[in-house]
Amino acid sequence: MSDWHKSSYSGGTNECVEVREHEVGADVRDTQHRDQAELAFPSGEWQGFLTQLRS
Repeated sequence: MSDWHKSSYSGGTNECVEVREHEVGADVRDTQHRDQAELAFPSGEWQGFLTQLRS
C-alpha cells in the first residue's frame, strides 16, 4: 500500500485532505483529524471521481 499524500487540489491552508491509493482503490482522510475515520473508495468509484475532477 502506498503512503498518504496531500491532495493536489488542497490549497496552502491546513484544511486539506490526504489520499492513499492502492491496488483496490483509495482511502481519503482529513489532515486535521488523521486519527479519526477515513473514507474508502473502490477502484472504479475512485477512477470515476478523478475523471469528473479532471473534466
